[in-house]
Amino acid sequence: MELTNASAIVTGGAGGLGSATARRLAQRGVKVVIADVDEARGTALAREIGQGSVFVHTDILSEASIANAVAVAAGLGPLRAAVVAHGGPPPPDRGGRVISKEGTRLSLASFAHTVNVFLNSAFCVTAYAAEAMAKNEPLASNQRGVIINTASIAGFEGLPGQVPYSAAKGGVIGMMLTLARDLAPLGIRSVAIAPGTILTLAYSKIMNEQEAQAKWGATVPNPKRMGDPDEYATLALHIIENDFLNGTTIRLDGAQRF
Repeated sequence: MELTNASAIVTGGAGGLGSATARRLAQRGVKVVIADVDEARGTALAREIGQGSVFVHTDILSEASIANAVAVAAGLGPLRAAVVAHGGPPPPDRGGRVISKEGTRLSLASFAHTVNVFLNSAFCVTAYAAEAMAKNEPLASNQRGVIINTASIAGFEGLPGQVPYSAAKGGVIGMMLTLARDLAPLGIRSVAIAPGTILTLAYSKIMNEQEAQAKWGATVPNPKRMGDPDEYATLALHIIENDFLNGTTIRLDGAQRF
């Protein structure tokens, strides 16, 4: 994928995976829309990476907000890449196992919220980005763009208490090949990355890095550590630049299995 004068959108762009990806894209000269709710981090990141990149306050549970962020990206130049790397707000009530220790069931509202955050919103970003990419003039390679979604190894084999999350990420995995086939006539590719345990900002809110590495790094066969967000970003950039990667989900987990 030729990225000269191109733009990109990264949802969750102020987070760990997203910010690392935004930096890698900016290093390639891409104008990046950092789509996130964290204005302080997003604005600071846009200033740091430069290249005409901008922060756009984006609520991934709002279709209008997603549409606006994609429109801003398309206005910066041909939208060649969309990376869906966002999280979202917690569910309205308890998470955890379908039946708790107290014998109460997981609510439909909690399940639906998680699916909305990680699957429905991912489709929404994908559809709006694809619509914008379809308007691009094709490159010499006949390509117009690429969309990278973030799945998870939990979409293949989740842990107890991850039913909603596993369902949502399994849905992302299930979309990839069909999306690629849908978008093939337009020269738009669809790929997902399924990370294992990556040392992102989410871990820093509950434990320090040493504690996280001791707890989660030990579960990774090789290398014996948690993943680094830049390893995700490096893979995302390779997917963008390698036109023959399409219709698949790539595990990024150090051979981790549960």
